[in-house]
Amino acid sequence: MEKKKHNTARIRNKDGSKNLISERLLALRTKHRLSQRALAAKLQTCGYDIDYNVICRIENNERFVTDFEIKALCSFFKVSYQYLIDGNDESQE
Repeated sequence: MEKKKHNTARIRNKDGSKNLISERLLALRTKHRLSQRALAAKLQTCGYDIDYNVICRIENNERFVTDFEIKALCSFFKVSYQYLIDGNDESQE
């Protein structure tokens, strides 16, 4: 019996990046004068399981972002989902 090959779609931006928030996460982290390690430590103190490698890979577009991570980052930085995802509506900051 011959195995069928499955064509799985890879969800990416036109430029090949794996997430939509990398630039805004970097900007927010920089604005709050936090290193990637410091941000990870603060998020862990708040009860979020996000470490330095996660922050680094998200900012470098090397990783997809989960809905839980988006929620944690929005909560921590006090920004809306819409702002973090597409740059609009920064009213919560």
